Amino acid sequence: MGYAELVQSYSNKMRVVEAPASGRGLSQDGKFSYGYASSVGKRSSMEDFFETRIDGIDGEIIGLFGVFDGHGGARAAEYLKRHLFSNLIIHPNFISDTKSAIADAYNHTDSELLKSENSHTRDDAGSTASTAILVGDRLLVANVGDSRAVICRAGNAFAVSRDHKPDQSDERERIENAGGFVMWAGTWRVGGVLAVSRSFGDRLLKQYVIADPEIQEEKIDDSLEFLILASDGLWDVFSNEEAVAVVKEVEDPEESTKKLVGEAIKRGSADNITCVVVRFLENKTPNIKASDISSTHSSSSLGQTAVRTDSDHNMTTKQTNQDHTVVNLDRNAEVAARSDDSGPISSNQKTIQSGSESKISAKQPSQGQSAVHTSLDWNIANQKPA
Repeated sequence: MGYAELVQSYSNKMRVVEAPASGRGLSQDGKFSYGYASSVGKRSSMEDFFETRIDGIDGEIIGLFGVFDGHGGARAAEYLKRHLFSNLIIHPNFISDTKSAIADAYNHTDSELLKSENSHTRDDAGSTASTAILVGDRLLVANVGDSRAVICRAGNAFAVSRDHKPDQSDERERIENAGGFVMWAGTWRVGGVLAVSRSFGDRLLKQYVIADPEIQEEKIDDSLEFLILASDGLWDVFSNEEAVAVVKEVEDPEESTKKLVGEAIKRGSADNITCVVVRFLENKTPNIKASDISSTHSSSSLGQTAVRTDSDHNMTTKQTNQDHTVVNLDRNAEVAARSDDSGPISSNQKTIQSGSESKISAKQPSQGQSAVHTSLDWNIANQKPA
């Protein structure tokens, strides 16, 4: 081992891993609660992003949860956090045909991400996406890449997503039929570069690496206890059954995510680690009071946390720069649309506060979250309370 390698080895051993950023929430109808935790782990930079969001659409409360694991930089994962769910919920068929709406929104968002990269010098950034959408008594899990969703039903662990790896027979065949190749380079990689066979972004490999989601639907009933969404930083060191066992022991969803992340670090995970747990409370007693929510979202009220940019990845305990929005979209609102990705968009919005029906006027934040997409003739606007 040379001097440089020796110094790096000691540096890695001495690096202090901060406690994970964490928080929690509860749906207004008391049907589900959720918690999240995210840590840079032993990595020098943070490329994981996540979203926990509750929307009111056509009088129905919708839960949207996602984990986005970036590679080649954080930009693609951050873009998904800001735009994927916003594109999905205003799809005209979101309620009537949710699966097709998810597929459309995934591919549309990927297309818009690639367009937005035209002005950037780097075009090798990409991201996975593992999302869960709660609509009525349905849970729809959509996955692209190797983040993973696992449920606990009747006490047993079940994976409800598949890790998209290049060596899987169907994925390898698809890649080779498109003119690409898969080779071993420490692990199986597309073109000897990318260790996942599906992702958002990754312009240089887009012909072979698609953003088509695999979607699985589960019925929300008394046997469905909870859902775990996590980046591969957790699954690298946890089996599905081990993760479910940890969450079983800790009723509070925030505490269970913190325990999972902390244990993953102890087990030697070398990646960023992000975890979301959703507990289903139908016919059960909620373990979080609605009045507790605002205090668990750090120094800002629900739906008003700051947006993390590429240059701002430092996170401390009980404090996160991710967005966690609770917003009721007025689907009849007239949106003044812009075609760029930075200008403000005005819209009529009603923000749902926990246990309250007070209406507030909303302003669009200035962090470049107002992209409007027109290629599918959707009236798309990222509507988020300030």
